[in-house]
Amino acid sequence: MESPLITQQVQPDRYCLEAVSRLNAEFHGVLSREVITGTVLTARRDLEGRVAFEALAEMLHHLARHRLDRIRDGA
Repeated sequence: MESPLITQQVQPDRYCLEAVSRLNAEFHGVLSREVITGTVLTARRDLEGRVAFEALAEMLHHLARHRLDRIRDGA
């Protein structure tokens, strides 16, 4: 998992907030909100400038969910 200092470099935008909300509902009781938020912010940073803006919300959710699945499964 990445350092909190790295994830703080990305300011949450509406896409991040929506992804955190949806993923928190999905992983509630399995992963903490802090892990979910950090994972979403890191995914957002990683996608910056790499995907079309129109696809950002969907790609952010998919990437963060994939990473959270791996964290949950201990991979």
